[in-house]
Amino acid sequence: MQARVAVVYYSATGNVHALAEAVAEGARSRNAEVRLRRVPELAPDSAIDANPAWRAHVDATKNSVQEATLEDLEWATAYAFGTPTRFGTPTAQLKQFIDTTGGLWNAGVFHNKPATSFTSAMNRHGGQESTILALNNVFYHWGCVIVPPGYTDPLIFNAGGNPYGVSWPSGGGEGPDEAVLEAARYQGRHLADISLRLES
Repeated sequence: MQARVAVVYYSATGNVHALAEAVAEGARSRNAEVRLRRVPELAPDSAIDANPAWRAHVDATKNSVQEATLEDLEWATAYAFGTPTRFGTPTAQLKQFIDTTGGLWNAGVFHNKPATSFTSAMNRHGGQESTILALNNVFYHWGCVIVPPGYTDPLIFNAGGNPYGVSWPSGGGEGPDEAVLEAARYQGRHLADISLRLES
């Protein structure tokens, strides 16, 4: 038996992309089949071009990471969703993709599948937990089994101790450090493990 994990995310400047890659690595280490998918960009070019890091990340990933589709969600036995924090909530880009899933929800596609989430904000108290809780509201409606990392491994404490989901305060201008990436890998492993337990 093999877990099928869809890691679906939005990233503007690359922080959440790095977390998503680490979550995917963790799931693969449990022999899971993984689809790493980005949701479509909605921002106008004028906004993207005003931030060189944003433009660089868009250009770097437009051909290297496939866009998420509803078929990816049908295929998966487990979900990991990632998003930057925007005023304490998920980004419009990720929410727009989620808002297209009504048909799958109505068909019961999400029922009893495990789901987890991760985020990044400018500073440590920039709404990271509320963003993850907002994604959990989606998972409640979908009928998913919510899988937080909790305080189940020392890696969580090393990464700042967020039991809701891995989060990275990006205000320093650098990408996630190795402690946070290790916690994200753990979150991916944990999700894959729970998926297999639910399937067995």
